[in-house]
Amino acid sequence: FVKTVKSSAYFSRYQVKPRRRREGKTDYYARKRLVSQAKNKYASPKYRLVVRITNRQVIAQIVYAKLQGDVVFTHASSKELGKYGIEHGLTNWTAAYATGLLVARRALTKLGLADKYEGVVEPTGEMQLTEELGDDEPRPFKAYLDVGLRRTSTGNRVFGALKGASDGGIFIPHNEKRFPGYDPESKELDAEVLQKYIVGGHVAEYMESLEEEDDERFKKQFSTYLAADISSADIEELYTEAYAKIREDPEFKPTEKDVAKWKKESQAQRSKPLTREQRRQRVEEKIAAFKAGQLDAES
Repeated sequence: FVKTVKSSAYFSRYQVKPRRRREGKTDYYARKRLVSQAKNKYASPKYRLVVRITNRQVIAQIVYAKLQGDVVFTHASSKELGKYGIEHGLTNWTAAYATGLLVARRALTKLGLADKYEGVVEPTGEMQLTEELGDDEPRPFKAYLDVGLRRTSTGNRVFGALKGASDGGIFIPHNEKRFPGYDPESKELDAEVLQKYIVGGHVAEYMESLEEEDDERFKKQFSTYLAADISSADIEELYTEAYAKIREDPEFKPTEKDVAKWKKESQAQRSKPLTREQRRQRVEEKIAAFKAGQLDAES
C-alpha cells in the first residue's frame, strides 16, 4: 500500500508562492522585517538603504514601502562617479564606498540636514555611528541596510556602501564584524586595513604586485588606468579628492540630450499614415493588379 500524498485535496489547497519568490528575486522573510513599521509610528515610513551590485556598476538607493509599491527617495550609481574623478574600477569596494557616500549626502541635502550631519569628513577606518546632536536638534536620518539575496560575507562590497553612507551622515545600525580587517578570533577591527580599502589602497597594492609578477597581464587588466596616466601612487589621492568633491556638490545633474535629433530619427523610421483618398487609390491599384494577373493567366 502506497499512500497518495499529492491528492486532489492537496492540489485544491495548494497556494502558489509570490511571483518574485518563484523568480528567486526577493527574500520575503527579510523583506517583511525590513518593511513592517510599528503601529504607534502611524504613517512614518521605514527607510532602507538598498544596495545592488551588477557586473558594471554599484547602485545605492534610499527606499521606503507603500501599499502601491516601493518608492525611491534618492538614487545614486557608481556610473555618476566620473564627474567626481573616479572613471575606472566602478564595481570595487572603494567605488561602493563612494556610491554610499554620494547617496547619503544627496538624501541629507534633500532633507535639509546636510549641514547639521556632516558624518566623518576624514575617514580613519574607526567604527563610528552617527549620533544625535541634542534635544533641540533634529534626530539623524535613519535607514536599514537591504542586501537583497547577496551573501553577507566579511569584506563584501555591500558593506562598503554601508560604510560610505554611514560616514556620509546617515544613521544605519551596524557593527564592525563584516568590514575588511575584522579578525573573528580576536574580535577586533584593524582600522588600518579598513582605511586602506576606503582610499583604494588594496587596488594600488594589487597593481604593484601584478606589475612585478606579470607585466603583460598588468598592462591588459589596467589598460584604462594606464591610458588615463593613473599609477598605483595616484590612487589614494584620486579617491580622497573625489570624496571632497562629492561633499561639495552631491546633486544629480542629468546629462543634456539632443531631443530634436532623436525625434527626427524616430520619425524617419515611422511610416506616415495614409489619407482616405490615398487608401482608396491603393485598393483600386490592388484590384487592377489582381485583374491584370487573372487576364495574363487566362491568356
